Amino acid sequence: MNQPIVCIGELLIDFFSVEQNVDLIHSQTFTKKAGGAPANVCATIGKLGGAAHFCGKVGNDSFGDFLQNTLTQFNVNTTYLLKDKTHPTTLAFVSLQEDGQRDFIFNRGADAFLSIGDVPADIFDTSKLIHFGSATALLPSPLYETYTILLKRAKDKNCFASFDPNFRSDLWKGQEDKFIAIARECIAQCDFLKVSEEELFLLTDNTEMNKAVSELHSLGAICIAVTLGKNGTFLSYKGESALIPSIPIQAIDTTGAGDAFVGATLYQLGKLEAPHSISFSKWQEIVKFSNIVAAKVCEKIGAIEAISNLEEIQSL
Repeated sequence: MNQPIVCIGELLIDFFSVEQNVDLIHSQTFTKKAGGAPANVCATIGKLGGAAHFCGKVGNDSFGDFLQNTLTQFNVNTTYLLKDKTHPTTLAFVSLQEDGQRDFIFNRGADAFLSIGDVPADIFDTSKLIHFGSATALLPSPLYETYTILLKRAKDKNCFASFDPNFRSDLWKGQEDKFIAIARECIAQCDFLKVSEEELFLLTDNTEMNKAVSELHSLGAICIAVTLGKNGTFLSYKGESALIPSIPIQAIDTTGAGDAFVGATLYQLGKLEAPHSISFSKWQEIVKFSNIVAAKVCEKIGAIEAISNLEEIQSL
């Protein structure tokens, strides 16, 4: 079976400078890529053969058409994708510096204006797996209001809610405390929480893994996966925990690895009759598969373009 999985949040254009160690003032040439964490998750689910649905807004423009076409190519259902006639598609411009720092400009547009009235009232009747993993959704906007309402409704409807806080320092400079407070409120509503090690310690102000994870469990998260890059994933569920190793790879670009991990996890949950009732051993099996999917993304450039299909993963 393939239960429908809805991913809610931003879909945008990333313009990456192709010139090395050149800031945005002096960059002349950019390459266009589909972006947005929920879109990456959706594309992973679709590429693996799951039933992915994207819910969000783009502009009624050429960039919006490009993004919709990209999702369609990855077998993502775009019924819940709206085109805003007032606001243009959101754009991000990025250049990478030699020291690893980013020069970043974010021109927010249509993604911020998804209102609760834009979302079909029966969305949780047809879809019981919902992912909240938008990097921009916690910023002040109509999307934030919609996001929090939908997260509560998902809980009330006994849907399986997945949450990835997707902290982006470029978006929250000087407002980290506000991000922490909002993210912790969302964690209280989720069944599955995926965080990076950086996010774990940011959200808890605790540098001891088990204690930090326990704190997030106390907020309400049922299953927690802490992604640790090449070191694998720390999994915690109902009093049991384990470090699930990854596979050795030659990493080229880690962009989108976390989103691929979440997408692979949701793809597997979508094949289960009752994702709320999983044994710890089943969660270990799920995370092992997701680690492989995430690792393979790092072997290629580009978040969406680097996603492997199911046959490639199974061959490993």
